Amino acid sequence: MNSLMRFGTSLSLIGTAVVGAMVIGGARAQALPDNQIIEKLRPIPVFTITNQQGAPLVASPQQGQSGSPVAGVFISQQDAQAFLTRLSSSHPDLVRGVQVVPVSLGDVYKMSRQSGNPQDKLEFAYIPTQQQVDVAKQLLSQQGASTAANFQGVPLFIAKGGRDNGYLTIQQGQEQIIPVFFEKQGLQNLIDRFKQQQPNEAVNITIEVINLEGMIQTLQRSNDPQLNKLVLIPSRDALQSIQSYLQNQARANGGNRPQSPAPAQPQR
Repeated sequence: MNSLMRFGTSLSLIGTAVVGAMVIGGARAQALPDNQIIEKLRPIPVFTITNQQGAPLVASPQQGQSGSPVAGVFISQQDAQAFLTRLSSSHPDLVRGVQVVPVSLGDVYKMSRQSGNPQDKLEFAYIPTQQQVDVAKQLLSQQGASTAANFQGVPLFIAKGGRDNGYLTIQQGQEQIIPVFFEKQGLQNLIDRFKQQQPNEAVNITIEVINLEGMIQTLQRSNDPQLNKLVLIPSRDALQSIQSYLQNQARANGGNRPQSPAPAQPQR
């Protein structure tokens, strides 16, 4: 029986996206439609800091400076909570009534693409977990990448190998998907299973480091149909955090399971 995992054809995925923009927003481009990008990002939980009305806490430009307000989007719930704790100590009046809430990455992207007055446009800064950034830099350094020390953004991990140096794919229903992991260990576990199932095929495997911001830009700008196969895999901690949040909300609401909230527009 054929393995459910194999190496597919090569894909020009990110190009120079190892060092990419830290803030998501900006001009529109023609490639994968926004609604398809939103659906691709929707399963990923991220964490924002909001007030009681659901409006995100934002950092606005100082008086006399140009630019849009920026809201932080944390990949880790623990990092978001730690930031809120520090902010509570230094600016207690600023954070009265605010809390860390999960939100779909697809909803964050949707808000970043909403048109309107540029002065009122909200941008989002993705804040990675330092552990995975350190892992990404170490991996890039081991591979001799000159960009290792300057890595920016949220690291993602994807496996390549085989005769054609293609991306590792998994059979999902009738389709082959290319899993892209938010944590290296999850991908390493998959590679280890592949080596057990198909030791003759699991040769010359390398883990490529890209970043979330660059991948999103590629989805916006490239018309390569292979990009439809990309599937983001959240970290175990993110899934556990969202499950714990939903359970706590269900208990608070008498057992009714709520949907993860989408951020409201910030109050001015």
